[in-house]
Amino acid sequence: MNQPKSPSMLSSSPVGESNEDLLLSAYDYQLPEERIAQNPVTPRDSARLLVINSPTKHSDRVFRDVVELLKPGDLLVMNNTRVIPARLYGHKSTGAPVEVLLLQEQKNNCWLALVKPGRRLLPGAEIYFKNKKYLDEESNSILSAKILEKDEATGGRILQFGLPEGKSLIQILDRFGHVPLPPYIKDSQSLPEQYQTVYAHTPGSVAAPTAGLHFTPELLEKLTAKGIEQTFVTLHIGVGTFRPVEAQKITDHQMHGEWVEIPEATVAKIQETKAKGGRIIAVGTTAVRSLEGAAQDGELRPFCGQTELFIYPGYNWRVVEGLITNFHLPRSSLMMLVSALVGRKRLLSLYADAIAQNYRFYSFGDAMLILPEACIN
Repeated sequence: MNQPKSPSMLSSSPVGESNEDLLLSAYDYQLPEERIAQNPVTPRDSARLLVINSPTKHSDRVFRDVVELLKPGDLLVMNNTRVIPARLYGHKSTGAPVEVLLLQEQKNNCWLALVKPGRRLLPGAEIYFKNKKYLDEESNSILSAKILEKDEATGGRILQFGLPEGKSLIQILDRFGHVPLPPYIKDSQSLPEQYQTVYAHTPGSVAAPTAGLHFTPELLEKLTAKGIEQTFVTLHIGVGTFRPVEAQKITDHQMHGEWVEIPEATVAKIQETKAKGGRIIAVGTTAVRSLEGAAQDGELRPFCGQTELFIYPGYNWRVVEGLITNFHLPRSSLMMLVSALVGRKRLLSLYADAIAQNYRFYSFGDAMLILPEACIN
């Protein structure tokens, strides 16, 4: 695969944004705690859907209505990453408990991870994890990791795992790890598979691409039958997606890199769709970052590597024309990305209306469909 040069993957090029759009405080809103969804709805496609279909109008539908709302010839681009059991509970040699959240795989059995308690876990410290299925067995039931260094960019640690030759941590992780739900989900009865999309394929993500959680196999079949096709990218969600924006001027925020793959077949399908007059609808902000990150020199090409793309108001869109997305946390880079599509003031107004209409927010919450007619460029 051809790879765009790394500078083209770094940041958006703002044009015509207002000064207020660049302030972190301008992306704040108040959400009642009871609006944070703790469990997914069943079936998945019965979630509510806020449809933004013009610069001034929106309507309330059900997610399965996307079959009616999209047109034959449209193309849905989905992130097929699979969430790994990235949360590990272990202990030091002293017996002191340790919690680890894996973020990103590196070379030589190393992973970037967040650790608790961080101040007590210095380079050289070792952590031991018991096989959760065989807690009473001593042989072949212990996994160890050594802290090599601190990662200044994330505040995390680089851990090197002791693994048998030829084995990767991903291959054995289900024996030791737990699927990590976001910290705002505090009382959930959900099953691990409910935090995976039905098309999840490639392991490596520490969070789900939540816009895709609303699709069922039956809904995908109905979309295909209408002539609304699907294609896939892979972005392994890590700290780049959920790391808080802390810079008061958002242009000072540095996104952390996340691993992306855009296959040749996906590029060909997108080009074919555009040539026939179809519309490119991204399913989730991670699909947006994947596509736009691989097209920063003006043309979408197959890509495999890291993206650090940060999209905010004023961004010059290259590939994406519409978006299916959930409702995002205040002051998050995800809110800024969606604001680049519909405008910050419009988005805040839509969020206020969704709160008033008792929509459910965040990962297990309801969704928005932003149609191309509603986008600002």
